[in-house]
Amino acid sequence: MRTPRMAFVVLAAGVALAGCGGGDGADVTGPPATPTSSPTASATPPATVPSATVAPSAPPAGSVPPSGPKLPAGGPKVPPGAGATELTGTVESGVEPGCLLLDGHQLVGGPKDVLVAGARVSVTGRAQPDLMSTCQQGVPFVVESARRS
Repeated sequence: MRTPRMAFVVLAAGVALAGCGGGDGADVTGPPATPTSSPTASATPPATVPSATVAPSAPPAGSVPPSGPKLPAGGPKVPPGAGATELTGTVESGVEPGCLLLDGHQLVGGPKDVLVAGARVSVTGRAQPDLMSTCQQGVPFVVESARRS
């Protein structure tokens, strides 16, 4: 008695699954094919996407690197210029580890040997309020240069 019931369940599952497949391998999620009304209509070739050119990660051997000002390690990424601000005061520790504050600004970057809690410094840089940070205090200030005062 159990065999006919089991055979029926297996047969019903097979029929249900066969209806899901589509059978001919055609993509049923794409747009429907539109038949052409004239026998002289020609199909246009598919558009090709140009391949992206990838710049080499290192300059070719024998090339001369671009000249520019040499920046100290841990110093500014861009030479200070118009729009730079100078802050002077005593560096304070923030509530998060590794966060340093100066005059309501969170110091980002700069030389670690100069920017330590308790040091009186002058820093040059730019406030960048849209900069993401884990420090949760002060307006981020990207340090371009720093010196003890």
